[in-house]
Amino acid sequence: MTTLTTLKHKLSNRLFGGLFNKLDRNLIELNTYRDLQNIFNWSENPILDRPDIYDFDYVEDVNDRRIRDAESLATVIRNIKPKIALEIGTANGMATVLMAANAPEAKIFTVNIPPEDIHSGKGGVLTTVAMERDQIGIEFRRRNISNITQIYANTETWTPDIGTIDVAFIDGCHDTKFVYNDTNKILSHMKPGGFILWHDFNLDLAKKYDWINSVCLGVECLYRDKLLNGRIFHIRDSWVGIYQMPDK
Repeated sequence: MTTLTTLKHKLSNRLFGGLFNKLDRNLIELNTYRDLQNIFNWSENPILDRPDIYDFDYVEDVNDRRIRDAESLATVIRNIKPKIALEIGTANGMATVLMAANAPEAKIFTVNIPPEDIHSGKGGVLTTVAMERDQIGIEFRRRNISNITQIYANTETWTPDIGTIDVAFIDGCHDTKFVYNDTNKILSHMKPGGFILWHDFNLDLAKKYDWINSVCLGVECLYRDKLLNGRIFHIRDSWVGIYQMPDK
């Protein structure tokens, strides 16, 4: 496994020119979630049980971005019917609620960094929101959803011990080293043919927003180090990259 110290040196040499050669080569742009259904021969439509996807709070929410995000995640979850699903980056738990709605029989584990690690600077820089402990996961606790297990851990040092993962949704710290590390450490725990999804992934917006650029660079480095191999799918206007593990 590549150490974070070694990774920092590697990344420092990758910030100049040709940033996304591997992603450019492997990315497949889709018009709607129905294209995703066609590719994988799926028939179930996503359950969009997440009311905040219709909110418009920021200019970045144009083109129904939140709806496209929900469709991306829910379509995968709904159709693969996972036994074990992992979310990295719980926040208020709305995405976790969406996962549970589309996989009510799954065991869903959601990991969020403890607030004290954020306040002490151990949680990276590009974190969407730093919530207090009682607010993390509040949405699924309000609904008393029984198939969700909440974990407080800094993924820089956390070791997955939840069994074989069918689908993972990575939306924690968006620093490149965290995206790389979070993905790398779960690869050996993923089910062959399972799915990894990254939030804040949109190659067209990588030049506009630092956090999206950082996420895309993390995924690019995983391809360059041959930890990922194969196509990555992206539904137009979403901020979600979708990757299927090799079916060994």
